[in-house]
Amino acid sequence: MKIIKPTPSKILFTKLTLLVALICGPLSFYSQSAIAALSDFQDRLDRVTGQQTNLSQDSRLAELMDVIYDYQLNEYPEFGTYLGSASQDHRWTDMSTDAIEQRQNDSILLLEALETIDVVALGANANLDYKLLYKDLSSYVEAQRYPDDLMPLNQMGGIQQDVARMISMMPARNERQYKNIIARLETADTLIEQNITILKQGLGRGITPPAITLRDVPQQVRNQLFDDPMQSPLLASFKRFPDAMDSSKQAKLKAAAIAAYQDKIAPAYRKLLIFLEQEYLPNAVQKVGLSNLPEGRQWYAHKVQRSTTTDFSPQQIHQLGLSEVKRIRRAMDEIIASSGFEGDFYQFTEFLRTDPQFYFTSKGDLLREYRNIAKKADAQLPALFGKLPRLPYGVKAIPAYAEKSQTTAYYSPGAQSVGRAGIFFANTYALHTRPTWEMEALTVHEAMPGHHLQIALAQEQTDLHRWRRDMYRVTAFVEGWGLYSESLGDEMGFYKDPYSKFGQLTYEMWRAVRLVVDTGMHSLGWSRERAIEFFIANSAKSKHDITVEIDRYIVWPGQALAYKMGELKIKELRAYAASELGDDFDIRSFHDRVLEAGPIPLDILEMRIRDWVGESR
Repeated sequence: MKIIKPTPSKILFTKLTLLVALICGPLSFYSQSAIAALSDFQDRLDRVTGQQTNLSQDSRLAELMDVIYDYQLNEYPEFGTYLGSASQDHRWTDMSTDAIEQRQNDSILLLEALETIDVVALGANANLDYKLLYKDLSSYVEAQRYPDDLMPLNQMGGIQQDVARMISMMPARNERQYKNIIARLETADTLIEQNITILKQGLGRGITPPAITLRDVPQQVRNQLFDDPMQSPLLASFKRFPDAMDSSKQAKLKAAAIAAYQDKIAPAYRKLLIFLEQEYLPNAVQKVGLSNLPEGRQWYAHKVQRSTTTDFSPQQIHQLGLSEVKRIRRAMDEIIASSGFEGDFYQFTEFLRTDPQFYFTSKGDLLREYRNIAKKADAQLPALFGKLPRLPYGVKAIPAYAEKSQTTAYYSPGAQSVGRAGIFFANTYALHTRPTWEMEALTVHEAMPGHHLQIALAQEQTDLHRWRRDMYRVTAFVEGWGLYSESLGDEMGFYKDPYSKFGQLTYEMWRAVRLVVDTGMHSLGWSRERAIEFFIANSAKSKHDITVEIDRYIVWPGQALAYKMGELKIKELRAYAASELGDDFDIRSFHDRVLEAGPIPLDILEMRIRDWVGESR
């Protein structure tokens, strides 16, 4: 499942998307301190790269990483909100054409500064920092040749969802925090207008998401429009105030929020809606593959490399996917045979899709069962991990304004600094598509020992530079770990009945199918219909979920490949370590070693595990 949505812009560093979207806004609303930070950027770079500096190479690198961290927070204030840093909570990211170009130029300056550091003179830890930073920054510089920023909106996210998502993350415990929310509400119209400008530029160049994937976007915009402003999720914080706040202040803040919604936000969203329905959707591209756009094959190959952190070509990944589909299918057939079911694969999957015994009729009951599974998982963790995170997590329903077009679930990271727990968001829309047999695998993926354990541990590793701890993400590692965690369910006492085990295999098959259909659509000329048919033929998932998934792969090319590629690498390294160490192999130590450096590219993970095995002999 996804964690963080891809950002609409080409940011310098790793996207935190899956679960917080980096959305955009106007430079004109910078604070004086933010303006000063911008002017200070070059001065700080000069100090790092200066010929006369007497700093060690380790210190120079650490200072450069500080520059990058502060730059990121300044340029992307939403990210600061996500991290719990409130200094720029009143601002949005500037997504004007000039600002985007300036950030692209700045990324080149940062890469040039990094290249002045003598790698040979770095200590071991700093050397790893350098490798990670160089891989990340150089990849973003390379990505500038591809116009990702011209597609800031699709059914998975964008301005029609991300404003509400960001506002919901903002703390509301005192007057200043409420004023920060109001400041963003009052400038959201500029944010929306900037997005419309970008969309028009993309439309003019024939660079848009495929029209079929945009069919629900107008309704997503309508979901932000209310006759009564207080019904808007944007104003949820103004329905309740701290008891200690004076009632006159409450009234004043509430009135300002209502005015911002009525005078700024609602008119801007109506303008966006008209543009989408009358101009954008009717003229959006029809073919689904990225290879159909200018430089599309090279564009997709770059996305594949970045998403998987491997040198596999799309064609190689396609063949690997076909092999994995075949292997998992054999395992699924064995489960069917052992269950006593009289019928073939297709009859069995139809049984799983349609029999009422596998479906809740109440959203509340569905959420309660997810919570029960999560509690059971928590009790099994000490047997598999030597170190566990302190940050708690919760289970909530995906908000109603987004549930129809969202996938089955996602995880949103917490932040101890602002008292925000991690959240496993489960989709309660269309209960007849939410079978019980998928719930165990889904919970261990999104919560424990999956995303929450891995991400919370990374956040709590104070010995890592804050850039690595807070900003650096590797999808192949993060999502590979999530999928690997599903396989740990057997060791944790899950999948005891054949239906749940088949559900776990269905989820593994789901990620294997991704290797086939993602590369098929974006590199090999597959149609959307062919991709859907292949998915249906090899999965028990509902057609609704499958269709949503395929449309996700269409608008996020290459991202879905990371799950299976990461899982296969972690399993390969576990098998290697167990074989080499024999009776000395300790699963707790192995897992701790995999996780202790935070998310890292798969090639570096392999190096670290091989070093650990050598040290453990």
